[in-house]
Amino acid sequence: QVQLVESGGGLVQAGGSLRLSCAVSGRTYNIYGMAWFRQAPGKEREFGARIRWSGGTSYYADSLKGRFTLSRDNARNIVYLQMNSLKPEDTAVYYCAASDYRLESNPASYEYWGQGTQVTVSS
Repeated sequence: QVQLVESGGGLVQAGGSLRLSCAVSGRTYNIYGMAWFRQAPGKEREFGARIRWSGGTSYYADSLKGRFTLSRDNARNIVYLQMNSLKPEDTAVYYCAASDYRLESNPASYEYWGQGTQVTVSS
């Protein structure tokens, strides 16, 4: 099993920044892919960014490109999502996800999920 715990959400004004953290524990040696998703009220969960657990190039949804950056702290098993130039439409619950087998943009591809952290961007 893999456990994921997100933190770092909060209320921020438009144009501001937040850094989300996803602490990963358990059978981390089996993980293949990591991703961030988000879900706004009344909407489906949507892909944000992904990266191989072993490292490499990050891939971002178009709506996040140029503003969000995904990174890893290998020693501490933490995955970060640095969010800059935030917009009100970025308001959502942000989820960290992991998979032992896949690295995709489809949330159904991920076996492990955190509890989510709320990000609210005021205009």
